[in-house]
Amino acid sequence: MPLFTDLVAATALSPDQAMRTAIAAAERVRGTTSPNPPVGCVILDASGMPAAVAGTDPVGGPHAEAQAVEMAGDRARGGTAVVTLEPCHHHGRTGPCTGELLAAGVAKVVYAVEDPNPVAAGGADWLDARGVEVIGGTLRAEVADGVLRPWLHWQATRRPHITLKTAGTIDGLAAATDGSSQWITGDAARARVHVDRSRRDAVIVGTGTVLADDPRLTARDPGGAPYPNQPLRVAIGRKEIPEDAAIRGGFLPGERVDPAIASADMFRHIQTRDMSVVVDVLADLGLIDVLVEGGPRLAGAFLEAGLVDAVESYVAPGLLGAGTAVVDTGSATTVDDIVRFRTVGVELLGDDVLIKSVRRA
Repeated sequence: MPLFTDLVAATALSPDQAMRTAIAAAERVRGTTSPNPPVGCVILDASGMPAAVAGTDPVGGPHAEAQAVEMAGDRARGGTAVVTLEPCHHHGRTGPCTGELLAAGVAKVVYAVEDPNPVAAGGADWLDARGVEVIGGTLRAEVADGVLRPWLHWQATRRPHITLKTAGTIDGLAAATDGSSQWITGDAARARVHVDRSRRDAVIVGTGTVLADDPRLTARDPGGAPYPNQPLRVAIGRKEIPEDAAIRGGFLPGERVDPAIASADMFRHIQTRDMSVVVDVLADLGLIDVLVEGGPRLAGAFLEAGLVDAVESYVAPGLLGAGTAVVDTGSATTVDDIVRFRTVGVELLGDDVLIKSVRRA
């Protein structure tokens, strides 16, 4: 059960502070809850002191609110539940979170984003009708642009949310003129990429990258041990993938890894160059949050198809002067061809910088 005692602060929290803690909890379970949303919940007691912090279990398990009120116990009575998504109000694999909150005696519910799913929506109105104070929209943009963005995108479009990962120099180059590219970014940035992989449903590369670099595409901690959650590894392109390619197996002999992960079928080869077909296949597989890690031409193909929903750009403080651009559409462009994104976060990783942006509506 994802109960995060280390996130329980020793001082009273404002609603915004509590929501940021709930976001942190949601980030920790991201990649494990699909097709359910990664939700975080904080319970504040009647004095505003944190009593519990929890995240949603994998599908079939309890939601964040149910776990948080159980962890809080009697301290939930008269207190406040701060949750990243409007509490659900339907019977699925588990009971409605609204009923759990009411039974626990919570006096107030603060949430960030309203539930767009008509089956689960209505929780705020139901609680309000029963005397629970409900406040919606707290840090809504931060949650909607962040941890819940892929799930919200899926609810609206029924297609996967595509995040393009790029890594390059200040002058926008991913490789030198001789093709060499390792290592443009530093250890902290590479470690961050592995954490990011562990929070995705799938990671995509092109067959050219598979044949040239033989990547494993597993998610590993700085010591080399696999993270508990591993993404599906996807290769795109018409070239055949060798049976002994690392992307097929992913793990080394004797590597410490959960047997369920090691034995799972975690590889797909989609033999097409049509990115719209790729997205349709991913949707049929039920994949919601997808990371494109392929080379510049694959990045350019997704961009030209209008399928890039967000970009995570790792920028190293160096200049090459000449080489391969981080994105290559293979066609001539003008300034009018710029695809505009909106910056939603900047993160310093050692000497490198991660710029997170989302596509403009």
